[in-house]
Amino acid sequence: MKRVKALKDFARMFSLLALLTYASTPAAEVPNELQGLGLHESDVASRDIPGWKKPERILVWTVLGPQMIEPLRAVAPGIELVPVSSVEEAVREASGVQVVIGFCDQLLLEKSDQLHWVQVYFAGVEDCVSLPGMQSGIVLTNGQRLSSPTIGDHAIALTYALVRGIDVFHGNQAGGKWNRSFSGTLRGFGELSGRTMLVVGLGGIGTQVAQRAYALGMRVLATRGSRREGPDFVEYVGLGHEAIELAAKADVVVNAAPLTDSTRGMFNQAFFAAMKPSAYFISVGRGQSTVTADLLDALKSGQIAGAGLDVTDPEPLPPDHPLWTTPRVIITPHVAATSMETFGRIQALVTENLRRYAAGEPLLSVVDVKRGY
Repeated sequence: MKRVKALKDFARMFSLLALLTYASTPAAEVPNELQGLGLHESDVASRDIPGWKKPERILVWTVLGPQMIEPLRAVAPGIELVPVSSVEEAVREASGVQVVIGFCDQLLLEKSDQLHWVQVYFAGVEDCVSLPGMQSGIVLTNGQRLSSPTIGDHAIALTYALVRGIDVFHGNQAGGKWNRSFSGTLRGFGELSGRTMLVVGLGGIGTQVAQRAYALGMRVLATRGSRREGPDFVEYVGLGHEAIELAAKADVVVNAAPLTDSTRGMFNQAFFAAMKPSAYFISVGRGQSTVTADLLDALKSGQIAGAGLDVTDPEPLPPDHPLWTTPRVIITPHVAATSMETFGRIQALVTENLRRYAAGEPLLSVVDVKRGY
């Protein structure tokens, strides 16, 4: 499964002390870790969803570490929690399960004839909502906005690195070169303040990116798929179809959009042609929203000045892929969401949602399966 290795690598950093606070969280409050993220509470109480009953058996994927089980037990006394380390193990344990926490898999959906609720850890659910088993009324909740602050930091870090030429200087460092010449290779070298950023996808991630850019003195434009409303620090919020027009005004374009039918392949030749030759493209959304061949052409032809990519298509990027060696490109291996703080928020959400579900209360971060996010 995607992200498994990265999750295991970073799970050891997870703080047990932070996880043991949830047993005392009052029922009427949202844990501190989740405040300020703009998480949405469902309009419908769990007990009012057809098929709900207080769960008796729950599968929990322990990829974040076995320490996550105890906080769950504290809010769900009397409920059997079954820790599993893989989908294969989960399928073997699927009998009599009403809830699955951690992953979404078609075979598991088929084997769990009582399954009513699936909670996944991260925001991206495109692989889950497309499963036939998810069309049968199963409730799906995800980790939307939990990693948004961390990804916001990462997007700004990539932007700063390109604007200040850190990628070039780091390359010089590897060769032991003290080269202070900026001409030609560092178009746009300068400051962020006073520049314009376009954030495509003003959701949880996009809002965090926009907030940071504004605090650094940037003018912020944005698009979103559903409505034009946005926070005060965004000067203009357009709809999705306006992105290519707004791209012509931006010094930095940030892809923070979810992957849907309308965003798949949207960053293509026409989009890059609309950007300024001095502009940078930052991608922390989904790799398949970018046409990689078109991005490469835009970089090599000088149509855009550079790119910072945390997501790619294909992924993982093959060792011989030309993006690795293209000048003014910074690539990180889909790690923008990774931090101890993100894992703490995941634990907080999963624990709070389990408490709510067992009590029949409205859940947080319910996915619209038909919309895809």
